[in-house]
Amino acid sequence: MPVRKGVETVDYDVVVVGAGPVGGFLARRMCEGGASVLLLEEHSQIGRPFQCAGLVNPDAMRLAGLEGTVLTPIWGARIHSPSGIPVVIGNEQQVRTWSVCRKLFDEGVVSQGVDAGADLWLSSKPESADIVDDRVHLSVRTPTGIESIRCKLLCGADGAHSWVRRRFRMGRPRELMVGFQVEVTGYKGEEGRLDMYTGSAISPGFFAWAIPSGDTTRIGTWSKPDLMGGDSCEQLLDRLRAEPNWKDRFSGCEEVGRFCGPIPCGLVRKPMSERVVLFGDAAGLCKPTTGGGIGPGFKQVELLVPILLECLESDDFCESSVTEVIGMMEPMRRDQNRARALRDAFLTQMSDDELDEVFEVWSRPEVTELINQIGDIEQPIPLGMRLLRDVPEFRAIAKRAAKAVLWG
Repeated sequence: MPVRKGVETVDYDVVVVGAGPVGGFLARRMCEGGASVLLLEEHSQIGRPFQCAGLVNPDAMRLAGLEGTVLTPIWGARIHSPSGIPVVIGNEQQVRTWSVCRKLFDEGVVSQGVDAGADLWLSSKPESADIVDDRVHLSVRTPTGIESIRCKLLCGADGAHSWVRRRFRMGRPRELMVGFQVEVTGYKGEEGRLDMYTGSAISPGFFAWAIPSGDTTRIGTWSKPDLMGGDSCEQLLDRLRAEPNWKDRFSGCEEVGRFCGPIPCGLVRKPMSERVVLFGDAAGLCKPTTGGGIGPGFKQVELLVPILLECLESDDFCESSVTEVIGMMEPMRRDQNRARALRDAFLTQMSDDELDEVFEVWSRPEVTELINQIGDIEQPIPLGMRLLRDVPEFRAIAKRAAKAVLWG
């Protein structure tokens, strides 16, 4: 339990900044390991503002156990080339990911943390933080004024523009994409199968999506600002909805919400420094291939919490311990680099004509069958390597990606 020192300072073992799903899951795991935890959230409610496509992979769902938040199980996809060549994958017997109500999911994860023993302060954010005498000293602005907090370990799970990361100068994610999404009724899609659209006019270097979400569909696009030629995300999405090849699917859509947010990909230079560690989007852990962040964030929590609890128990965050923690994350960095190389080779660095040629190959029955057998939204590297090795048409692509794929 937290200990008050006089009337001014509250002591915790761990302070987690950011009560999103990764912060909530981290708080839960820390409390289950016996730590006292304070969870800070700058907004007045959990799960708002909504900034995500709302997909949760099976591993993360297993850890959270929040199947009641599922709106639509996603078992397949229709992927469209710039000229409209479709590649249809998936089968109804194998769920690939879950489309969830993010507000209910986020609330559920954070509630699990609170039930495990974490204190939750809403409408509260740190204004200063310094490491003094082997403790992190924070000044936190709350609805009732400034509170002084002291902790053994500060965890930044505060998103793409992390205050914790900037305060302790821990580096920047390698890439920062921007995503824009609208939620609509009336989209003409298929239950359980998402649509992905490619082309320089609608999502330069990346792809747009339409994800079934119960009674609505989430339609969005993402890209790098330097690839967008001065266009806004709204303009890209307008072009998607007006594209002759599939505009009929959007003709009956009525917008019920819109969201925009950054997508940080690429583990930062210093994910841990002294008594400060970054998690999830704050650490730059979003997947380069899809932009998803919940799965990698949960994986990082499961990886690091045991050793961090040991450090808390001994109250020892010496240089060798910090180096060990950073080393444990290096495989995640290498996997990101390899996935980025495959994304660049098969998508980002291709012209629309080259993409159409790739889709002609992907649409062949034997290649589609290979994608169905090996494809995994969470682990794209095995499929990418197999395609580069076994499909002759992709050997030129292999040369682009070889160094990064092999060496990370």
